[in-house]
Amino acid sequence: MVTGSAGGSPGSLAGAFAGTVALITGASRGIGRSLALSLAADGGAVVINYKKNVDLAEQTLADVRAMGGSGICVQADIEQPEDIDRLFAAAAAEFGRLDFFISNAAASSFKKILDLGPHHLDRSFAMNVRAFVLGAQRAVPLMDRGGRIVALSSYGSARAYPTYANLGSAKAAIEAWVRYMAVEFAPHGINVNAVNGGIIESDSSSYFYDVPGMPPLADVLAKVPKGRMGTVREVSDAVLFLLSRASEYITGQVLVVDGGLSVVAPPFYSDAGPELALDV
Repeated sequence: MVTGSAGGSPGSLAGAFAGTVALITGASRGIGRSLALSLAADGGAVVINYKKNVDLAEQTLADVRAMGGSGICVQADIEQPEDIDRLFAAAAAEFGRLDFFISNAAASSFKKILDLGPHHLDRSFAMNVRAFVLGAQRAVPLMDRGGRIVALSSYGSARAYPTYANLGSAKAAIEAWVRYMAVEFAPHGINVNAVNGGIIESDSSSYFYDVPGMPPLADVLAKVPKGRMGTVREVSDAVLFLLSRASEYITGQVLVVDGGLSVVAPPFYSDAGPELALDV
């Protein structure tokens, strides 16, 4: 497979992505954009999917080309199965094949469970779970030399916090699909993994912490061992690792990038008295 035989020294990411083709949903901003630029800097080609903002997508493509990569922009609303078909058809028409499929785009409604309507449930499933599964079904036949599939998840897949039930349950479902896909796609030379992000500095987290009644972000970050938000680059670098030859024997796994958030529990160090304060 391409990720196991490209140039560069064993265990190094340098030169690993030259000549590869990646399709990234939601690639015009945030984690998707960061990943596209990293792949381009190593000579990779990128299919930049976006839903509405053509200006952002075209700017990402211009930056990809400026960094030595190549690519195309494809508008597609991945809530719609026919748009997913069109997205992968465009990738096949342009490049003939794929090495990587990164399911990054996500959206949902942030409400308490009793306030969720059927349309909230249906749209969250379509955007997050169904789009991932349909995308993987279309990606596998294009990975003629093996490949990698990576889904973006979040710590709401395993932890409960206000207004996140609809999206968190979808992320949990995605992680379950990752495990099943890893088994069924292994004979095709395809690894399937997920990256589970914590509180990441992005448009999504800004929107989430603007929900009325949400605790102040500063108070939440005080509970995170690293004491800060993560960056989109830190998450995209984790994805990059899972796309590289260095992760050849890793499949069906969830790589957590959360600054230690998911390993702490009450009583929190930040709420303890000075006798238990951590040295800084």
